[in-house]
Amino acid sequence: MHRDDQGTRQNLRYTVIPRTLCFLTQGDDLLLLRGAPGKRLWRDRLNGVGGHLERGEDPLSAVRREVLEETGLEVAAPELRALVQIDGDANGGPGVLLFVFVAGAPSRDLLPSAEGALAWYPLPDVLAGRGSLAESLVDDLPCLLPRILGPGWHGQLVYGHYSADETGVVQYRFTSQGA
Repeated sequence: MHRDDQGTRQNLRYTVIPRTLCFLTQGDDLLLLRGAPGKRLWRDRLNGVGGHLERGEDPLSAVRREVLEETGLEVAAPELRALVQIDGDANGGPGVLLFVFVAGAPSRDLLPSAEGALAWYPLPDVLAGRGSLAESLVDDLPCLLPRILGPGWHGQLVYGHYSADETGVVQYRFTSQGA
């Protein structure tokens, strides 16, 4: 099949930038990255690790590469838990298609990352939003994490859609295959 037959020519349809996001666990702890002060997005906010897919990469290869680059850890079997469509701007800018993975960390030995500071947090505290965690998490995580890491996750892929309402406030909607 020729690429023109796949609808990949510019400006024919809504476009998205593919990205990965991975949440690493070890026991009852969750690894989070506090965004570096110089970052454009999520500066000083807690998030998982991840980034853009490079040309020619599939999401699984990309998440393994990003985890290695940002933590120094090689993860063997990241599990896709969610697909999240994030709308682009009102001027027709591209959106984001986020492949959200969970993986067991093989070790707690982490390398420093230019992306920010890595630290382990008790997963129950993160899920409950205890202490300063509630204010430090990237805005969507209190909605997303219980669906992919909490007792509410039942092994089914979660589908999310993030879009701004008429006042500019982002709304988070989720469904799963069983819903």
